[in-house]
Parts: sequence; structure tokens; C-alpha cells
Amino acid sequence: MAVLTSWDKIGPYRVQSLIKANHYTETYRIVDDNDQPFFLKLFAVNKMPAKLLHPETKQVNEIAYCKQINHRNIISYVTDGAFERESGSYQYYITDYFAGSVLADYIQREGPMDEARALAAFRSLLVVLKYLHEQQPALCHNDITPHNIMLSEALNGEGVLIDLGHVHTPCAGIVEFSTEDLDVLYHAKETMVGIFDLQSDIFSACATLYFMLTGKAPWVIDVPATGEYKERFRAMWQHRQSHPLDLSELTISNKTRYILEHGLALKATDRFASVNDIIAIVDDQEAAPQPEPEGGKRLQDGPIGKGTPAKTDGEDSSNGGGSDGGDGDIDIDIRRGGGNGFQDIAGMDELKQYLKEKVIFVIQNKELAEQYRITPPNGMLLYGPPGCGKTFFAEKFAEETGFNFILVKSSDIGSTLVHGTEAKIKQLFEKAAKNSPIVLCFDEFDALVPIRGAHGNEYVSSEVNEFLAQMNNCAKKGIFIIATSNRPDKIDPAILRTGRIDKQVFVPLPDFAARKEMFKMYLAKRPTTDDVNIDEYAKSTEGYIASDIAFIVNDAAMTAAFSRNPISDALLRTSISNIKPSLQKEVLDEYSEIKNKMDGISRRVVVEGL
Repeated sequence: MAVLTSWDKIGPYRVQSLIKANHYTETYRIVDDNDQPFFLKLFAVNKMPAKLLHPETKQVNEIAYCKQINHRNIISYVTDGAFERESGSYQYYITDYFAGSVLADYIQREGPMDEARALAAFRSLLVVLKYLHEQQPALCHNDITPHNIMLSEALNGEGVLIDLGHVHTPCAGIVEFSTEDLDVLYHAKETMVGIFDLQSDIFSACATLYFMLTGKAPWVIDVPATGEYKERFRAMWQHRQSHPLDLSELTISNKTRYILEHGLALKATDRFASVNDIIAIVDDQEAAPQPEPEGGKRLQDGPIGKGTPAKTDGEDSSNGGGSDGGDGDIDIDIRRGGGNGFQDIAGMDELKQYLKEKVIFVIQNKELAEQYRITPPNGMLLYGPPGCGKTFFAEKFAEETGFNFILVKSSDIGSTLVHGTEAKIKQLFEKAAKNSPIVLCFDEFDALVPIRGAHGNEYVSSEVNEFLAQMNNCAKKGIFIIATSNRPDKIDPAILRTGRIDKQVFVPLPDFAARKEMFKMYLAKRPTTDDVNIDEYAKSTEGYIASDIAFIVNDAAMTAAFSRNPISDALLRTSISNIKPSLQKEVLDEYSEIKNKMDGISRRVVVEGL
């Protein structure tokens, strides 16, 4: 039975729900007075093994380590405390809440990562280990597995360590933390005899990289989930000895193959000396040696060849990104055409059909448009409440047309040079024309082209003028503009005239059908129980935006992943009750007024164009 119940108060925090529990720890979702979520981990001190407590202060070791650690890729300590109940003494600590996908859940849902994506997540994990290993004294995580890594939304998919339950200084035979819940699939041989150190962390990290690339652990064998660690590991060790790891079937670069071969060496002395060595290889500061000819020996530890590998014949050194150098040059990435298009958008069928008929058809059928003397559309404005997927819709529009795609934010064209921003705007459109056909998407467009002459906007007139000049009839150059905005009434009216932004489209809150499709889409490929009822969740979330629904499903998935269980109806209902709509009624009423105002502007544009 849980120690805390819903609505119990811990200082300024209120308990919402239990996430997971074992015989001496419990993890809860809590909120503060502003309904901001946090995690609380509770320890039943009377039930804990003595080795998990500081011998003098009797504080839980995990709490002390969490207070000491401060890194962006590790859960952030907020506060800690203690209280007494009739059932015993309790200590707890609170951390920030994090949004994203547990790595194990992500791979089960999406399948193995491509090599570049896996190496990026792996590198963020190595940086965390480097931080821990360089503490004084050194700390080891001791439980690097796909279940303890979160792919953080806030950090653009970087890995975040979410469980510090086994963090400790290196152990050389006497283990001073609990091992009964460790997953032996991701642990090195020496841990069987109580050696948990920097080398065993490296093995676990490389085993996790293997999982990211393949969807499975390097060696797979059925072992009990709990119990005496040595006995569970013994079967695993015998299996590894009799089944050498075969990397020949993996379609990976020599660099990644080298990392796996050395990182997963059964002997600790055959592995990398430190995570710094692996980071250097991932960053291509030092290239891995070429494989030996067929029939040669297995790669052995030794000096790594200097220099950066030459590009292969198929590599394209120009992907539309990269710095041109200097504050006055544009530095922005181009996403090449391809993808699922509108198939990835839940609901919004009327809008999708409208754009297919009025925009995409004309863009994709130039000869027919010329025959009927149809002027191709120049651009459109997607506006509405925040969180309704306007930028995502723009990306999927580009995929639907097969066009290339550039996403532009205000920081991309900002400059400290006099007239530097105008120069970057010009370069941006020149770059787009060279890579046409292309969708040029301006995010938060009101910040880029505010109303000239309004108080505080006097300094941007020349920049808005440059936008006006570049946007005139840019469709003839193969450029289609999509602007997104939460406040279209703040955009300079000249931008919204025909020949620049031809169409203005309100993106509303998702209706019942859209919410149903969103739940279906977000739950797809995730393990769920048979009692999941998507219709009921869609009914219960009226007024929720797309990002709210994604957060609900991810919140339930994260709770399920912690306990290694499927996502259940109860978990989803709990998440819905815990998570309130992002937009309040007053905000929605304001957007109704904005829409009425924009509808008026749209009508005036039509009149002026006659």
C-alpha cells in the first residue's frame, strides 16, 4: 500500500499519483501551487539496507548524490526532506519533471535508430558519464540501460539519465548499493564479482548503443528480473563466452563498429581507457582504424589512427547547412524532400483537403496552371492558439508536396552588424531559390515582420521592407512561403497582401475526431492493455491542444515504462486527470476575436485585388 495518497501535501507540493514502487522506495508525480509537475522519490528508511544510508548522518546515499550532481543531462535536484509516520521514518527528494520518451519505449515503438541518430544520443550519454567520472571522488552510474535514459524533448532528443538509484563511488568487490533490480543484459563481466567502476559504465553505455542500433541487447538470454545478482549473471556470462558477438551483419560505419568492438570487450583491459577516448572517435577528432583484410585478426586495443576519414564518393559535402562564416552570413539547414506528408497529421481533414485543392494542386501541376492561366499561390499564413501544430503542419505540407524545407526563426537572421539582418534575409531567399522547389517556413512571423511605425518597432522598418521586396512573387522562383503566428494581428498589413501571403488559414483546437486520431497515433506501436478506450479519452479532452494530448500519452507511457508494464486504461485516465489544458477560456476567447479580425483582413485583401 502506498505511503502517500492523492492530494496529500508535502510542503508546498501536492501528490497526484503513484508512478512505481518496490519494498522500500516509491516514486510519485506531484505538482506545486501553480500545477507545475515534479517527481518525488520516497524512501522508507526503516526498510532500507543499512549500506544505502550514510553511516553517520543516516541520510539516504542517493539523496546526497542527487544534491551533489548538477548536469543538464541528469534529472535536476529541487529539494529534499524527511517526515515521520506511524509506519516509520521517511526521507524524500524532489526533481524536475521531464518530458520525452524512455529509450526502451521509443525503440519498441519506432524501431531501431539510424546510425547518426543513435550516435547523437550515445554522445549525450557519454558526456554525462564524463561528468560523473570526473567528480571528486569519481562517481559511477552503475545502471546504464535503455530503461533509465529519457530522450528529452526540451534538449532536442538528447539522452537524460532519469534514475540515480545506483550511483556510487567505484566498488572493488564490496558493493554498497542494491543489485537485485539490475538488468544483467547491460552489465560487464567484472560486476559479477562486485567490481563496478568506470570500465563497467563504458560497457553498459556501449551495450545501450547496440540496443539503439538493433532494438535488442548485445547478448540476449532469459534471466530472472530480480534475485541474487551473481546467480542471475552466471548464466549470462556462460552465454557470452560461448557466443562471441558478431557485428558483421550490422550496416554501420567502421567508426561505430570499432566503438562497439572495443566498448563491449569481455575483458575490462580490452576496453577504452575512458569515455573521452570514445567521445573523440564519435566527434571524428580521431578516426577509427580501417578493418583488417578478410581473414585478419580481430581489432586489438592500440593507438587510433590520426586524421578525419575522407568522404566517400556518395557523400555530399553540401546539405544546405553549415556556416558560411561571419556574423553577416546566413547559416541554416535545408531538409530535403520526402516523408509521409499529411498522413502524419491527425484530423484537420477539411484543411488538408482545402490545401490539396487550392494550393498543392496548382504547385504540382505547373503546365496545367499555365494552360488555365492560374497564378500559383505565393504563400500562406497559419495562425491560431499556441500548441495546435502550426509548424508541424508546415513541415508535413512540404513533405506532401515533395518540396525541400527550411524552417526560419528570428535568431537565424539576427545580426549585430548594421544592415546585417537585411543582408541575411536576401541571402536566405537566394539560398531558397537555388534549392527550389522549396517551402520557406517562418516561425513566429509576427516577431520578424511587426507593424512598422508602431511604438517600439521603428528600428525594424528596413528589415520589413526587405521582406516585402523578397516575398514579391517568389512563387515564380519555386519558393512557397508558410508563415506561422500566434498573434497575426501584430504582423505588418503589407505582408498580408496578395502576391506575398495569399491565404490566411486559422488552425483551431483539435475537435473530437482529431483528438481521437491523435490518441490513436500517439499510442500506436506502444505496448497497451486491452482495456484502452480511445473514444473515451477523446471525449475527456475537449479543449486540449495537440501538445497536451501528446504529453498525456507520454506521461502514461513513462509511468508504464518505469514499472515495465503496458500502458493501461487506468494510467491514461490518471494522466488526463493530472494534466490540465494548456489554454484557458480567456485565451480561447481572445483567439475568437483575433480570427474575426483576420477574417475581415482577408475579405479586404480580396476587394483590393479586384
